[in-house]
Amino acid sequence: MIKLIAEPLTAEAFAPFGDVLDARTSASFPINAGRTQRHHNLATVETLGENAHTLINIFVSQPVTLPLELTFLERHPQGSQAFMPLHQERFIVVVAPPGDIIDKADVRAFVTDGRQGVNYRAGTWHAIQSVLEREGEFLVVDRGGDGNNCDEFPIAICITLA
Repeated sequence: MIKLIAEPLTAEAFAPFGDVLDARTSASFPINAGRTQRHHNLATVETLGENAHTLINIFVSQPVTLPLELTFLERHPQGSQAFMPLHQERFIVVVAPPGDIIDKADVRAFVTDGRQGVNYRAGTWHAIQSVLEREGEFLVVDRGGDGNNCDEFPIAICITLA
């Protein structure tokens, strides 16, 4: 079993797996007669394959208990998948680089601060939604269309927080 301590989520540490969505650290510019700051182009939405299109969803997730024990990671080979908490929910992010197998040495765990979201690149292995403390609502942007876009890899992982 892989034992991980989730580290704080930063854009630099998460870069090999995708993008951190955080209006506090991104560039912005005013729109709507100066009443709105637009945080523009925070992530690349990937929709690969035939008849692909972008989906905008809301997921409602139940909280997990710690230590969090996982039995698999999943990937979406034909598209990215972004999760943005709607009510400052903290969540655990477990990832591994794209590839046909997962090297245990490459698995990483992060914990968000409640105002950060993530965008997993196409093919990045990741854990299922793992919200902390309370039920969480998330805006999710991912791929719809033809073909299988979800693979699972069996792996035993145990995550704790520092």
